[in-house]
Amino acid sequence: MIKNLHIENYALIEHLDIPFFPGFSVITGETGAGKSIMLGAIGLLLGQRADTKSIKQGASRCVIEAVFDLSRYHLQAFFDENDLDFDGQECVVRREITSAGKSRAFINDTPVSLGQLKTLGEQLIDIHSQHKNLLLSQEDFQLNVLDILAENTALLQSYKSAYSQYKKLVRQYEEAVEASQRNHDDEDFLRFQWNQLEEARLQEGEQQELESELELLEHAEEIKQSLYAAGNALQAVDDAPDVLQMLKSARQSLDAVLSVFPTGEELSQRMESCYIELKDIADEIEQNCESIEFDPARLSFLNERLNTIYTLEKKHRCETVEELLQLQRSLEEKLNLCEHSDEVLEMLAKQRDAQYAEALSLARQLSERRKGTAQLLETRMVETLQQLGMPNVQFKVEIRQAENAAVPETKEKADSIENNSLLSLAGIDNVQFLFTANKSMPLQPIAKVASGGEIARVMLSLKALIAGAVKLPTIIFDEIDTGVSGSIAEKMARIMRDMGEHDRQVISITHLPQIAALGMAHYKVYKEDREDATLSHIVQLTSGQRVEEIAHMLSGETLTEAALQNARSLLKIQQV
Repeated sequence: MIKNLHIENYALIEHLDIPFFPGFSVITGETGAGKSIMLGAIGLLLGQRADTKSIKQGASRCVIEAVFDLSRYHLQAFFDENDLDFDGQECVVRREITSAGKSRAFINDTPVSLGQLKTLGEQLIDIHSQHKNLLLSQEDFQLNVLDILAENTALLQSYKSAYSQYKKLVRQYEEAVEASQRNHDDEDFLRFQWNQLEEARLQEGEQQELESELELLEHAEEIKQSLYAAGNALQAVDDAPDVLQMLKSARQSLDAVLSVFPTGEELSQRMESCYIELKDIADEIEQNCESIEFDPARLSFLNERLNTIYTLEKKHRCETVEELLQLQRSLEEKLNLCEHSDEVLEMLAKQRDAQYAEALSLARQLSERRKGTAQLLETRMVETLQQLGMPNVQFKVEIRQAENAAVPETKEKADSIENNSLLSLAGIDNVQFLFTANKSMPLQPIAKVASGGEIARVMLSLKALIAGAVKLPTIIFDEIDTGVSGSIAEKMARIMRDMGEHDRQVISITHLPQIAALGMAHYKVYKEDREDATLSHIVQLTSGQRVEEIAHMLSGETLTEAALQNARSLLKIQQV
């Protein structure tokens, strides 16, 4: 849960440091005072996208930082998986945005991605704003509520994995059918191409070797003449002076004076080494000179062979022999598919059908758990909504299943199943919450018949049930009391206060004094107009300040003694 929130240069907030506490807290203030600004700042900590327009005018950057107490929420696995420091007690989350458009996020002073920030944020805070009431019209939200209460997380993950594999096999089967049809249509042409490549008997690395040999043969005479000239320079013909003879004579001259010039021994040895090395070079030049011969027949063969390779490369738009060989293997695979397409399709169909059976089995298990939980949800919702001023309420969870959800016996039946989409990412169930608040009205989809105040009460009741199953550290309600007042508001406040009693932090942004009075901590958001700017502030109210704030909520701008007395009476309710 949040222990402290720090906001700097965000929108109308210049500087804010505010502590928060366990249990039920309330935030009040005039419309437009800055409550939504604070929620926007918290949203950035949860991984929402940043906008440079949110930086306070004239500032170069904004910083939002929160300290969370996670000592009772078993989140060590997240920190281990992401290689983040965690002492098992506190976690510091920070977000920085610069006017240049750069955004950085940190968890315990370690830079993290927005994805990591969002993953952690989803386990820390749930913000329920007014627009989330629209979720009641969405079947996936209603189904998600049922799965949370049924504790279906592990089973649902197993089903989704099986369903994903089934869809993958369906695509593989369909692609194999299309490929088989194409290959059958082009079989003659494919076989012609393969035969042409097969007849060429291509070898990896062949092209480079042939081109090197061709280069050598085309310049054979030139190379031979150069080698001959080099050899003659080292070993002259017809007793003419040459390098080797002169080097030999030089060494003999040194050897003649070694008895009187001992230093000459090293020079003589070095000359001997040079003589041996040059003699070896001369012999190798002679051997190369003898081995290089111009061979017209071999030259013709090389040209013909390379012409064959170049023609095939141009025809098939390949750059190398290796690419031609890869093409040949691909053609062979397609031809094999033509010859064995029925067996391949039968194998893929069996794999697909077996995977469908596995996914269907898991979907049915999900469905049974949902049915059992639906009855409990109906009972709990009716009990809670009756407490919230709906004595005649009826609430029903309608679960409709896809028809004929069975293992396909034939390809045609499997195709029919796929087309009818009996399985979905959520299983075989379609869920609809039905509702009526009056005896004389039939049950109908909740979004069609519930008023704004009724939807607010339904959403609060659902959140109270979900909170017990999910164990979220912090829940923030943004004006969930819209459309209610009086004793109903007080009962909604009591539900929120009960939600905050079990190692949880519940914060309600409200305009109703009945809800504000039941908060264990009370914060006020207000605006300050300066000559150069308008700023938003949030402060924790003392006992006396709470009386005045609630009195203003009751009577308006003019503070009367009656309003003050009424405010004191409301605050006493907190002790009940």
